[in-house]
Amino acid sequence: MTARVAWLSFTPVKATRLHLVDEADLLETGLRDDRRFYLVSDTGRLVNAKDQGPLQLVESDYDEASDELRLRFPDGTEHTAAVERGDEIETTFHRLPRTARVVLGPFAEALSEYAHRPLRVVEGTLPAPDRGRSGAATLLGTASLARLAEQLGVESVDPRRFRMNIGIDGLDAHAEEGWRGRRVQVGEAIVIPQGNVGRCAVTTQGPDTGVPDLDTLKALAACRAEDETTEPLPFGAHAAVVQPGRVRVGDAVLSLDR
Repeated sequence: MTARVAWLSFTPVKATRLHLVDEADLLETGLRDDRRFYLVSDTGRLVNAKDQGPLQLVESDYDEASDELRLRFPDGTEHTAAVERGDEIETTFHRLPRTARVVLGPFAEALSEYAHRPLRVVEGTLPAPDRGRSGAATLLGTASLARLAEQLGVESVDPRRFRMNIGIDGLDAHAEEGWRGRRVQVGEAIVIPQGNVGRCAVTTQGPDTGVPDLDTLKALAACRAEDETTEPLPFGAHAAVVQPGRVRVGDAVLSLDR
């Protein structure tokens, strides 16, 4: 059976609701505009859905041509404005320093009111995924999800919990993690998986509620305890993009190295 792309997902503002799309450009920095912006506290520390689960209910859109950002809140309120870049600040992104520019306009006030804490939207001065370019894209097999559902004793597990860019049908459970160091063609692009994606408490939250409702971490600790891993509680792989290209749902996924 040929492995194929099962889904493509991204979000322009890290921690906000995922977009599921039929096709996208996979660049050296990841899917185009994925996590282009992120949220920080008044001290510059990254704020994500682990801190604020309901952020997953906020929908963000970015139009590169017009350089406009839109936020839509669960009550239907929308804020749209051209991205006006303010001062450059130092932020703390997963314990590492990252320079970013503050995004001005209505977004900070609206997000702060929604989250009941001060928040700012910032844009990194260099496009960089969570793990840098070695983790520009993330991969997860649907068989891995099925195995986790079996461990949890549930019918299925929503893949949006794991916020992975590229889902893959037609693999054995966790086979995507076995591609580490190999060239893998995904549609028109070629990636090289670099290691495991270690999971955090965000995966316990329902993507439509932001509320913890499934003990994914306990299940991963049980079913992956004996597996070799580059990060704790592994589930899926992160990959560098060595050949950018267009990727579509249904495209073949093939390891080029045996």
